[in-house]
Amino acid sequence: MSAAQAAAGSAGVVRVLGTGGTIAGVSHTGRDRDYQAASLSVEALVAAVPALAGVPLQCHQVCQVDSKDMGWPQWRLLLAACLEALNDPVVAGVVVTHGTDTLEETALLLQVLLPPVKPVVLTAAMRPATSAEADGPANLALAVRCAQAWAGQARGVAVAVQGRLWPALAVRKAHSWAIDAFDGGGVCPLPAEPPASPALALWPPSWGRLEQAGAQPLLHAETLPWVPCIVSHADAQATLVQALAAHVPAPQGWLLACTGHGTAHAHLLAALQQQPQPVWRASRVARGGIAPPGHEAMPAVGWLTPAQGRLLLSVALAVSGPDVQALEGWRQRLLAEPGLADLLMPD
Repeated sequence: MSAAQAAAGSAGVVRVLGTGGTIAGVSHTGRDRDYQAASLSVEALVAAVPALAGVPLQCHQVCQVDSKDMGWPQWRLLLAACLEALNDPVVAGVVVTHGTDTLEETALLLQVLLPPVKPVVLTAAMRPATSAEADGPANLALAVRCAQAWAGQARGVAVAVQGRLWPALAVRKAHSWAIDAFDGGGVCPLPAEPPASPALALWPPSWGRLEQAGAQPLLHAETLPWVPCIVSHADAQATLVQALAAHVPAPQGWLLACTGHGTAHAHLLAALQQQPQPVWRASRVARGGIAPPGHEAMPAVGWLTPAQGRLLLSVALAVSGPDVQALEGWRQRLLAEPGLADLLMPD
């Protein structure tokens, strides 16, 4: 065993949880676009990374899914597996292999629900494992290194890709096919290893909502509350909102993906204002989000993407119910994140 591996071993075991995705994809034609996602096991992914030879790892296949199809059934299994790992004294940190399509949503889910006990690092790939440009091995090695380096730190969830580590509350997929597809929406990457100062406000601790207010039964729920995402655009009509509102059961909340800095077509606004369920707003623009001016009939979720904002409202409804004050507490918790809020939501 090398000196580096011995030092890594002293930090404890890293548990690697596999969920599928392009990082586990295989092409049988030799063309990168012609591949089947979620084909390889997490054990096979780890075995293909020479840098991880001798590193103390435990592998567990949580599910095998193309992340475009990720949803509550897989998230529930992943949450349970993460909780088990976080409660295991042998485990120093957790790495999750995932697809890129919904990576920002899973990262947010884990950030708000898991307790801030040990580092949880997600990683992914834009090329399948059989590609000549396969980025999965380097990303996986980075994720394990970050989990080891941050062992013992009560931080939250982060995403390690292309040599950078992004906080879960800021990460988003910013390019549809480039190998360097993720950014932080305006924040700088986190350091791969803890600096001398322990402040590090830009990697906030996870929220631990599964441990609060008796939310643990959420893991036994069959579904999350239904929150559709309504996108505002030119020539928008109220028909979709009206049709969904007439559905039985009706949505339990709404996410309005706005144009610009929180604006939306008058027809959509009028239709949503008639709905009794909570309506939250996000911007469909890649960067900038919506700076909340204060109390609003349709509150904004700051810098979150529409997909993240929709999920946050759904999880908040699942844990806290439709109580307006309780939901506002979730939103304010987000908008009060030290460092992130100051940087991403300037006055």
